[in-house]
Amino acid sequence: MVNPINSKLSPGLYLIATPIGTARDITLRALDILTSADMLAAEDTRSLRKLMDIHGVALNDRPLLSYHDHNGDKVRPRLIDALAAGKSVVYASEAGTPMVADPGFDLARTVVEEGYPLISAPGPSAVITALTLAGLPTDQFHFAGFLPNTASRRKTALGALAQVPGTLVFYESPKRVAAMLRDAAEVLGTARQAVVARELTKKFEEVLRGTLSELAAICADRTLKGEIVVLIGRADSSAVSEADIEAALLQALETLSVRDAADQVSAALGMKRRQVYQLALKLEADG
Repeated sequence: MVNPINSKLSPGLYLIATPIGTARDITLRALDILTSADMLAAEDTRSLRKLMDIHGVALNDRPLLSYHDHNGDKVRPRLIDALAAGKSVVYASEAGTPMVADPGFDLARTVVEEGYPLISAPGPSAVITALTLAGLPTDQFHFAGFLPNTASRRKTALGALAQVPGTLVFYESPKRVAAMLRDAAEVLGTARQAVVARELTKKFEEVLRGTLSELAAICADRTLKGEIVVLIGRADSSAVSEADIEAALLQALETLSVRDAADQVSAALGMKRRQVYQLALKLEADG
């Protein structure tokens, strides 16, 4: 914490959250830490310098190191050496909260393993901001980061998340969001409620709401730009009738084995696999 007498930080690694858009979203505590730390590290030093300039925080002669996925192994020892010397070190993500889909994970884990203090100054997060805007259930949610690039691996990953009893949250590239929504509709069900939130807290912020199939069609017809968060509501198995399951199975059995058809349909409809598999066996027996 900051000492109010001499504004000197205690030794340790300080993780500060930075704005995902609007510069004024930074916290007063984060500004205090940026002002007082002995050494600074950032995923993007240019972005951090710009943020500091906006808020009148001088770098002076303090070191500012670039720390990201590609240079972490080389830079991390220097940061640990600073901690060993009793220094206070700040790490700032490019935008949002460190450790959430962020290269700071290895740094923080090493700091803990070496026995140095790890301090978090919480603040902006695209995940939480999107959840507050989506209008989907927030009592339980699962953040899954970025899905795989290829369709086959993406569908497999979505299938593994089909039974999660909460809202699913993903980061996605504007170039892949339409394909991701199309695959999600196929795997999780076309009628499942979803939200596409982009450029949160920025000038062109936009929140699109609808079913997976509706959003897939919208995004296929548009060229989206900026940072995107996709949220998918939990499956509602109570609204699925046996006739719905049977129709989905008959279609799936045209190209898939009983086992694969049951897997696909149970995931898409949010049903227990055993119930769907038993119906699939009956349909196959009936020809």
